[in-house]
Amino acid sequence: MINAREEILSKIKAGLDPLQSRARREKSVETRLSNPSKHVIPKRAQLDRAKRILLFQQMAEEVAATTSRVSSLNELPETIIEYLNRHNLPSHIKTDTNPLLNRVDWAKHPTLEVKYGKAEDCDQNSVTVAFAGVAETGTAVLTSGPNNPTTLNFLPENHIIILPVSRLFGTYEETWARLRAEMGEIEKTFPRTVNWITGPSRTGDIEQTIQLGIHGPKRLHVILVEGNDEETG
Repeated sequence: MINAREEILSKIKAGLDPLQSRARREKSVETRLSNPSKHVIPKRAQLDRAKRILLFQQMAEEVAATTSRVSSLNELPETIIEYLNRHNLPSHIKTDTNPLLNRVDWAKHPTLEVKYGKAEDCDQNSVTVAFAGVAETGTAVLTSGPNNPTTLNFLPENHIIILPVSRLFGTYEETWARLRAEMGEIEKTFPRTVNWITGPSRTGDIEQTIQLGIHGPKRLHVILVEGNDEETG
């Protein structure tokens, strides 16, 4: 008995050009992946650094996220503590071992408890580092990997994202190009998951009323870091 998967694949196979060999089709796919075509770039996203930052903040805040800016990594602990206090949240965070965060001197702020690893049910606040940001939609792009457990993006109710301004691009296309350039060939180093996060989790399934935090964090705060802090590992 043919299952649904085999049926779909057989239909695809039947629709392929019988005159083309498998090797030729694979070569065609490899060529398209290695040389992706460029799309039209929206004019409103073709901005200088200062305007990209403002556009990102505007778009992120329009979808219920909050943002703040710091001049260096040294300001991160105090900014995080201030955010937690403002929302009456416990002064502890679960974070990853991203090289960027490893450069932060958390020990100078003993009132902030910092733990590392994947998120668990008891974790209320997470801090992660974005691979990049997209100004046109206020989107943070996060990749999975040994240093970046994906559970940190979705399990805690409060998610704080660190975004180096040097990695803030105008469009999705620019971000994908940077991702391909840094991660190399897909089968070797490309991350298993690339999460594009725009605002906190939301749904309108319940009586068509928007509810936050149903499928993920109910609060999302993005801290944009100025300067040359770019490493995200």
